[in-house]
Parts: sequence; C-alpha cells; structure tokens
Amino acid sequence: MFIFLIICGYLVLAWGFATQTPPWQVPDEPAHYNYIRFIATTGRLPILQPGDYDQNYLSEIVSRGFPPELSIDPLRYEFHQPPLYYLLMTPVFLLFGGSLLPLRLFSAALGLLQILLAFTAVRRLFPERPAWGIGVAAVFAFLPQHVAMTSGVNNDTLAETLILGLWVWIAHELHSHPSRRAWIGGLLLGAGFLTKTTVYPMALVALVAVLARAAREGRPWPERLQRLLPWLLPALAMGALWWIRNGILYGWPDLLGLQQHDRVVVGQPRTAEWIARYGLMATLDRFRTFTFQSFWGQFGWMGVVLEARCYFLFAWLTALGFLGLVLHLGRQRQRSPLWGIRGILLLLALGLTAGAYLWYNLSFVQHQGRYLFPALLPIALGLVIGWLTWAEGSAARGLGIACGLGAVTLGVAGIIQGDLPLFPIGLFTGTGLMVWLSARFPALRPYLGLALCFGAFALDLHLALRVIPSAFH
Repeated sequence: MFIFLIICGYLVLAWGFATQTPPWQVPDEPAHYNYIRFIATTGRLPILQPGDYDQNYLSEIVSRGFPPELSIDPLRYEFHQPPLYYLLMTPVFLLFGGSLLPLRLFSAALGLLQILLAFTAVRRLFPERPAWGIGVAAVFAFLPQHVAMTSGVNNDTLAETLILGLWVWIAHELHSHPSRRAWIGGLLLGAGFLTKTTVYPMALVALVAVLARAAREGRPWPERLQRLLPWLLPALAMGALWWIRNGILYGWPDLLGLQQHDRVVVGQPRTAEWIARYGLMATLDRFRTFTFQSFWGQFGWMGVVLEARCYFLFAWLTALGFLGLVLHLGRQRQRSPLWGIRGILLLLALGLTAGAYLWYNLSFVQHQGRYLFPALLPIALGLVIGWLTWAEGSAARGLGIACGLGAVTLGVAGIIQGDLPLFPIGLFTGTGLMVWLSARFPALRPYLGLALCFGAFALDLHLALRVIPSAFH
C-alpha cells in the first residue's frame, strides 16, 4: 500500500514539474534535445566538432530565459555522449513531431522505474529491514531536485535507471545462485556503457560483488575469475562498439570522446581561472553551498534559489540522517546489516561517484549536486537509516529533549531580540513531537512516516506549481 501511494505521489509531481517548468529550463536540456533531433532528422549519430559550444551564446540565451528570437540550434555540446538514451527517445520525437512534453514524460516514466528498482534493490539487499526499502523509494520519489531532473530531457534518467537495475542484479548475486542470471548483469552494464560514463563505476562495484561471493564460497582464484566472464564479456562487447567508433573519430586514446569535449568547450568556466579570479576560499564556499543546494533543490540552470527556510529544512534533514546513521553504526556495530560486503559495496559506489564529482570540479566549475545522483541509492539509504534510528527508544527520547530545549532556547532568544524565529522553533517542536510519538506508540510509526511523505509531496507540489513558474514570469 505504501509503495503504491509513493508511486501515485511521484506521478502527480512528475506531471507538475514536466508541464510547469518552461521549455529548456532544465540544465543542458536543449543540447540533449538537439542530439535526439539530429538522429531523428538525419538517421545518423552526431559527431562533436569545434563550434558546437559557444559560451557567450549559451550565457546570453540562459540569462534571457530562452527567448523565441534566440534559437537553441547552436547548443550541441552533448554530441559526445553515448547514444542509447537518444536512440530510445527518437521514436517518441518522431511520433509527437518533436514536442518537448512527451519527451519529458518519457524521462519521467524512467523516474518511476527508478523508484521501483530502488525499492526492489534495497528489499533484496536487506530483506531483514523492509522499512528501509519503503524509505529509499520515498526519497527517490520526493527529493525535489531528483523529481525535477527526471522530468526533463537528459540522459541521466536512463543512466540512473541502469545503475539501479545493476543494484538489483548485485543483490541477486549476493543472495542467490551466482550464474543463472549473469547475462542480465552484462546486458545492464553494457547498456550503461552505451548511455553515460556515470555508470562506469558500477563495473567495479559489480566486479567486487562477484569476487566477494566467490571468496565467501571458498572458490579458488581461477574459478573466481571465471565467474566474471558470463557478465563481463557481454558488457565489454557492447561497450567496444562505442569505444572503437570514438577511437576512429577522435583518435587514440580518446575512446570516450571526453578529450574532444574538453577541446570543444572553449570558454566554459575552469576551476583554475575561477580560483585566480575569486580566490580559493570563495571557490570552496561556492562549491559547498551550490553542491548542497542543488542536491536538494536549485532549479532552472541553477538560477532558481529557494527560500532560506527551505535549505534550513534540508540541512536539518541531512544532519538528522547523518548523525542517526553514525548512532546506528555505533550501537549496532557488527550486528548492523550494513556490516560486511553489502555495506562495503554501497560505500564503494558512493566513494567512486563522489570522487568522480570532485575530479571533474578540479578542471571545470560544475558545482551541481545532481551529479551525485548516480549514488543516490547509498545516499538515500544512509539518510533513511539515520532517520529511522531516531524513532527508536532512548534515541527518540534524547532527540525529543534536545529539540524541546532547542525550541525553548530559540524562543527566549527571539523574545529578547524582538525577532521570534518561528520556522526553526516549529521545526524543532514538530521533530520532537514526532519522535516522542514514535517512541511512545510504536504502532504509529508507519503512519508518521506516511505523514512525512505527504509533507514532502506538498512541498514538491508547491515548488512545481508555484515557485518554478513564478521564477520565470
């Protein structure tokens, strides 16, 4: 029942974001659209060439809100991307005459599939904790920035869907017969190679999972390596189609087209230039602020910043999740389901994605938290575990007391200063009340969780129907 309600909520939100976000006001959406249009009109895959990126033109068209007199045709800088997402979108483009909304809704359908896959993956990884799967599904459905991105035209949606499919396959490998469905993992990974480089870290995660399963069974090394072949060979064969093509077009060793991309995007803000202009501390401060805000919700081309109280709420949720996770690990230790290979795989996926994000930002100024979404499964799971930990026994009582003291302290300070901070007081009071009810009446926990999901849904609906449209008019 709960997963059904979560899905229904997501469908409403996806429709709202897809219809109320003005055309092209999703990051890089015009360039992704032009990739689809090129395939649909020429029957060929595009080639990234000098002139496909014009920083001055891009800055002007974005700052002016994509006026009709400025064409999106020159925005072709995504032409180096692998083709699978765009090939899947081409029939939709042709069927609806290139209309943007059907393309957005197709991506939103992939977002729905992500929710189901995330739920399934966590349930299979941690069958002893069914609440974790529901919580992770809710994060995927109601995280504002994630809903906004899955409701726009971009290949991230397919890449993340394939990553979650790989997590389901990994969970199957860990708990079932290791060879019966190996080919499924190979197809998923190969499809990822043909979709986006953000899927590539999952190759290492899958490799570790397969080897760990073989090691647990006491298999000798030759047999362990043999376990890799049924899924690794199909994946490499599929990826080789794209790598060989790029090697021919762009030269060795640019098998991913990334070196060609760096040569073409002349004028894109570089980190070294940014530091020279604004200083290291200002750059780091922007990196921290933009990464956090744009992970939770910073819309358009990072130009629609929400009210400060929204980010206060997101910071509060982040802090509760992180501290609760630390408390869970400290209490449970080796009894925690996270202990062992499952936790190692999740941490590996998070580390690889975060490392790639940091590495990218060493060269280019791309302070966008959405680039962490390929690791949204471990991030969401960590937050959910942390939040649920505060609903248990002494943790709930301790947090309730702390929230009560915090609310009283803020109230007294506000009265003295003549400026009562109503939102933080209300947030602390509401949090304390919910954890107290959860500890005092355990049977209410599912309904309290449902109430939180409804609150997240209401906030997202407000952002989709009021905040985003008003920001562009």
